[in-house]
Amino acid sequence: MQETQDGGSRAVCWDLTDDLSMVGKTRAMVRETLTAWAAPVAADDVVLVVGELLANALTYGEPPVRLSLWLGAGALCVRVTDRGAEPPRHLDLDVEAVHGRGLIIVDALADDTGVTPLPDGRGKTVWCRWHLPARAADTQRPR
Repeated sequence: MQETQDGGSRAVCWDLTDDLSMVGKTRAMVRETLTAWAAPVAADDVVLVVGELLANALTYGEPPVRLSLWLGAGALCVRVTDRGAEPPRHLDLDVEAVHGRGLIIVDALADDTGVTPLPDGRGKTVWCRWHLPARAADTQRPR
């Protein structure tokens, strides 16, 4: 784990093994990080999204897989990067489908989502962002 702080912003990233058992452990590390940062977000939503993105990267992508969190004044961002060539797909599922709703869950819980191809063309970063409310002190103007 690498953690950095820069003028009120915080970032952390983990390089993960190619093992689905890491998803549960990583979700716990994300929850601990959000708690330590006192991040003003719904931690349950972020942890669920991280689990879905990691499961997709480990199942359909290619190693190495990297998870990063970034907390700034106005947003919390989650990024999952892998070397798989295939972009994530939204599946057309019937009501009885057991799997395949991960990206639908991510879209429902995060404020913004997207996919950015890696510059060398070998892989992608799937990201999502939550907009954070301005702190009360930041929104009050002197009278």
